[in-house]
Order: sequence, then C-alpha cells, then structure tokens
Amino acid sequence: MNTNQKVVLARQLRHRQTDAEIRLWAELRKLRSNGIKYRRQHPIGNYIVDFVCLEEKLIIEVDGGQHNLESEITKDESRTKWLESEGYRVLRFWNNDVLTNIDGVITRIIQEE
Repeated sequence: MNTNQKVVLARQLRHRQTDAEIRLWAELRKLRSNGIKYRRQHPIGNYIVDFVCLEEKLIIEVDGGQHNLESEITKDESRTKWLESEGYRVLRFWNNDVLTNIDGVITRIIQEE
C-alpha cells in the first residue's frame, strides 16, 4: 500500500470510528489545553494507528473483542514490536475499558506522557 492509499484509508477510518474511539478522541482533544496534541487514525510505516502523540511518540490503540483471537494477538504483537523499534510506546485499551472507565484510561495515558 503506498502513502496516498494509506492516507485515504486513514480518512475513511476516521469516519467509521467505534463508540470507544469517539469517546476517547473527545477526551484526548481536551488534553490540547495542556499542550499535548493527538492525531487519530494516523499512518506510521505500514500501519494506521488509532491515536498518536507524535511529540511524545506515544501510540494509543483501542481494541475490540476480535483482538482476543489468536491470529489477531500475533498480528498485534508484531505490530507493537515494529512500532517500538521505531521509538514509539504503545498503550492498548479494550473498548469496554474506554466506555466504562474513561477516567482511568485518561489517567493512565497522562502517566505515560
């Protein structure tokens, strides 16, 4: 997939966010008052990450139940290893955690910034 295709796909994903991603994005935007800026559905290498703070090199992934499948676990581990090899830190949260404990999720994110 070339760069233009990744950008188009990222735009499409922004328009099809899950409820958990919408909720987290609303909270991450509030952090801008602290000088922390996040991007959503942002291409990095061969991947499109859910959220990233480029200045902090912090990636946040919001995972649904399909990420519990063995094949997805393997893909996620490979993806995380590559992103970490590029100097990023990766935090993963389950959709349910974002929807039921957004304060705890935001607290954890702030601890990593």
